[in-house]
Amino acid sequence: MNLNGNKSRMVGLTKEISLRWADTKSHWHDARSAEFERRFMQELLPRVNQAAAAVEKLDELFKRIRKDCE
Repeated sequence: MNLNGNKSRMVGLTKEISLRWADTKSHWHDARSAEFERRFMQELLPRVNQAAAAVEKLDELFKRIRKDCE
């Protein structure tokens, strides 16, 4: 199980989504755009950061478990 690889992929994809949203936002200026940003984009980065931190902790735990089982 490669948790760090999955974490890196998740963070990278989130950065790409953020960049694409920034491009989209430069062309989309209505109430729906503001709603979309408020409902989804503002929550995305903090939640991904929380998930990345949790994945790091899980990875450390799995490493200790493997070491203890050897």
